[in-house]
Amino acid sequence: MTTPSPELERSLARAAQLRDELWFHNERYYNDDAPVISDGQYDALMQELRELETAHPECRLPNSPTQLIGGSPSDRFPQVQHPIPMLSLANAFSRDDLEAWHRRVTDLLDGQSFRMVAELKIDGLAVRLVYKDGEFVLGATRGNGQTGEDVTLNLRQVVSIPSRLQGDYPAVLEARGEVFLPLDSFHRMNEERERNGDPLYANPRNTGAGTIRQLDPQVVRDRNMDIWVYSLNDTGDAPLPAAHWEALAALKSWGFRINDQNRIFDTVEEVCAYYDEMLAHRHDWGYEADGLVIKVDRITQQNALGVAGREPRWAIAYKFPAERANTRLLDIVINVGRTGSLNPQAILEPVVVSGATVQHASLHNEEDIHRKDVRVGDLVEIERAGDVIPHVIGPVETPGEERGPVFRMPEYCPDCDTAVVKVVGDAMHRCPNSACPAQFFESLKHFVSRNAMDMDGLGEQWCRVLIDRELVSDVSDLYSLTQEQLTELDRMGDKLATRILTNIEASKQRPLARILFALGILHVGAEVAELLAGRYASIEDIAAASPEELTEIDGIGPRIAESIGSYFAAERNRQTIDGLRDAGVQLWQELAPVDETAQPWKGQTFVITGTLSSMTRREAEGKVKALGAATTSSVSRKTNWLVAGESAGSKLATAERLGVPVLDENRFAVMLAEPQSIFDAEGLPGT
Repeated sequence: MTTPSPELERSLARAAQLRDELWFHNERYYNDDAPVISDGQYDALMQELRELETAHPECRLPNSPTQLIGGSPSDRFPQVQHPIPMLSLANAFSRDDLEAWHRRVTDLLDGQSFRMVAELKIDGLAVRLVYKDGEFVLGATRGNGQTGEDVTLNLRQVVSIPSRLQGDYPAVLEARGEVFLPLDSFHRMNEERERNGDPLYANPRNTGAGTIRQLDPQVVRDRNMDIWVYSLNDTGDAPLPAAHWEALAALKSWGFRINDQNRIFDTVEEVCAYYDEMLAHRHDWGYEADGLVIKVDRITQQNALGVAGREPRWAIAYKFPAERANTRLLDIVINVGRTGSLNPQAILEPVVVSGATVQHASLHNEEDIHRKDVRVGDLVEIERAGDVIPHVIGPVETPGEERGPVFRMPEYCPDCDTAVVKVVGDAMHRCPNSACPAQFFESLKHFVSRNAMDMDGLGEQWCRVLIDRELVSDVSDLYSLTQEQLTELDRMGDKLATRILTNIEASKQRPLARILFALGILHVGAEVAELLAGRYASIEDIAAASPEELTEIDGIGPRIAESIGSYFAAERNRQTIDGLRDAGVQLWQELAPVDETAQPWKGQTFVITGTLSSMTRREAEGKVKALGAATTSSVSRKTNWLVAGESAGSKLATAERLGVPVLDENRFAVMLAEPQSIFDAEGLPGT
């Protein structure tokens, strides 16, 4: 087996780090509605990963964030399949980017001219609306692009979504749009929360997305949500208008709310002039928009251009730049996260950016601070986009001004005084004390959160109160809380206490994967938790598994396996597991028996590379795994089969050099149809 070059090793390691970061931020943005970085920072991480995957195809995994759309649909709502995937958009950040997209489209259309529709890119929640005989029958979120959440009851509370259409509409109609929280509603909600002493909502986008995912439809109605509809999909029921601009007009005639800022243009120059106009007025609307969406107008041309990966070739998002300002860095303080990470935060002299007063900004980690050479006392440039936590760009040159000392991470945890550690390869400094008070507060918030144990009613404020009142010192203590204890707390009434206790009791039956995720094991996110739950029947079985056994699971590497082993080796964590078991939390599951006859490819290993025309690589991997085989991302002498789609790249060359059998898409399809033939050397399809 050829040893990877040092450059490739660095690229593989960086790609893995970028995937971890992007998966984390996808979870925070799409599922928690609580991003911690700006759109610009996220886009920069995504672009870096794309460039690595292009330069080194070995870095590209089928489940890479570059290949996926959005987040996972929540199991709090029924799930629905989208007959036509709800895709993501490629981004343009400059006029050069937009002109490059225009040239690509022109080339793909063999030089045909095309008109472009420009629409404001609303910062909200994408939804699909289905009507039958003019009646609104289904509303769904985008979810992961293929599967979304059925939120029909909540969307019925959005008064600008018509419950019945007007005019000459098709019998079956599917429209898509962006649901958003108007700024006046957002500010009114925060004013009320400030009066009540509650934590303020972070921004309209996250608050609006969280509103649509509320279990109580009345909350949606009370918050005055709104929508702009932006597309009409082909349901096969009636001919579509020949152009997108005509489709928008038809949607408006049927009663849908269409943004009056939409425009149609013939040239890139006209689009850019309109972009400059909209950028100058970005604070004049009563809603958040973070750029323009540019679409090819003619539907026949859209169909000819098709889709590349998760993005239509016929559309692009031309993003507004993040807004920046200069201010003084007064201090750098350390917050301790639930995994013990020491997170530096900038304390700033108050400055107004995008209409909001900014006093804090993210600094990520010590390496980030040193790379930017930011020091306390500096005049710094900060950036704010999407109303999330701003971040520090770097110091502003001030000739003749004496600078402060270089920042150093503290040697001891600021909350528990334990010596800080930094593992080689980990960007973060960490407090290793699992009993650290700051870690426990963050761990408790995570444990009760919606995507973990989902104890609705126990927000950040009540987590802090329970700790301060010494009612909870371990997550298992939640299951010992009583009605009397809760109602004695200030501003905790009987109704809320009952709701909290009901949800705590219901959490005992959460699936094993949710419990594993809720425990907050380092490097074990929702995806890894699902992998573990797919292999093991109980927490005890996972705790007893060796690192070698864990790494046999596709998707779990040595670092994750070591972290799992370390978690279950800690006495405090074992006590937590015992406490949960004693409380009646179901820490086991019935694993479905494996039908060996239905897994004829067991023991085989596949690598799937390139672009397949009949399915995505992720779908192909799913079919392979359903037949008992394993999939990996790199070709070695242990690889049994390489499935090579279009633009297979270096993996195809490696397979040919190592003598690994190569299947084109047609042969792979025959094998899927006749799975037993894989063991019949004489009857191997295509030989």
